[in-house]
Amino acid sequence: MRVTVGPGGGLSAGALLGSLLLAAACGPPEPDEIDYLEQLVDARAYKDEFLKSDPESFVPLDRRSWMVPLRYYDPDPSYRVPARLDIADDQPIFDIPTSTGQFRRMQRIGHLEFVLHGEPRRLTALLSEEEGLFVPFRDDTSRSETYPAGRYIDLPFSPTGVYDLDFNRAYHPTCYFDEQYDCPFPPPENRLPTAIRAGEKLPPEDERRLPIFAPEPPADAPGP
Repeated sequence: MRVTVGPGGGLSAGALLGSLLLAAACGPPEPDEIDYLEQLVDARAYKDEFLKSDPESFVPLDRRSWMVPLRYYDPDPSYRVPARLDIADDQPIFDIPTSTGQFRRMQRIGHLEFVLHGEPRRLTALLSEEEGLFVPFRDDTSRSETYPAGRYIDLPFSPTGVYDLDFNRAYHPTCYFDEQYDCPFPPPENRLPTAIRAGEKLPPEDERRLPIFAPEPPADAPGP
């Protein structure tokens, strides 16, 4: 297959999309849209019930009345795209700053390359503690519509190297609900220069019972 190089030496949107579709064809068939929406709604309802009543809920009791049920953007299939994992030759372990001012050691696996709304994008993929990829990111909604420190996506390992990157499943870190939790910041290169209006979002300002505060990562925060 001919590889088309775009400005700056990267793949053009057309070439990247073509390679993703070719690789995805080798994987399992996608569920139809009705099944997908049902699964998404069911997952959100399950999480709400867990946060509201489970003894292991990470939402403090005095905050559940306004934090739960969670607020979401409407499901939007255009924010669900195939992403190809470009595995890095060098997979450094590095210290990433966290919301409590500490550092956590994490490992970069590579980059997820994808096309979102016609634009080629990439996100650094870190090794998850749950046997998969951990993808923290920020975007143009961070602070105004979503948690200032960013949101997360978890992805199980894919044997094909193509991942189902679904921003409708983007979620707020536990430190949004309780600042005592220690949450890693997204690495600097995982700031998307666009608004990702999918997944969890903040409640309207008039429904909040305390200011939404998140410490900003230092300007010289280390990257991989």
